[in-house]
Amino acid sequence: MLGKKKQSRRPAGHFDTLISAKTAIEGDVFFSGGLHVDGKIRGKVVAEEGGSAVLRVSEVGEVEGDIVAPHVIVNGTVHGDVYAAEHLELAAKASIHGNVYYNLIEMAMGAAVNGSLVHQTEPRGLLDKQQAPVAPPQEATATEESAQADVE
Repeated sequence: MLGKKKQSRRPAGHFDTLISAKTAIEGDVFFSGGLHVDGKIRGKVVAEEGGSAVLRVSEVGEVEGDIVAPHVIVNGTVHGDVYAAEHLELAAKASIHGNVYYNLIEMAMGAAVNGSLVHQTEPRGLLDKQQAPVAPPQEATATEESAQADVE
């Protein structure tokens, strides 16, 4: 349609906070709005619940910890799990060493995920506040049976 601008499902490019390439943070980071990471974070990066926060990890950015945010854009390195409740974009130089939980995902050629890709439509934050995942009963039974067989 002429004259009408196509609406993008991506959030706006406004970032309230910048962690520069010369900055390293040790500890968890809690944010709202937009956070752009060019530096290094050792700890969880968690967006305010209920908002439309955006986290962008640039080509030179690195996060060593889990990420929980509605919108996540990665072109750098993440060592940890990523929970993107609404939209996850993996650019060409993205490298994720951990599991990825997403609702919508965009992945460019060259992006790498060394872990599982798990589609989920309901947002979950950090496995419900660090609770260990519960194995399905069939898997637990098979594991128990093989452990009992090894004992006998």
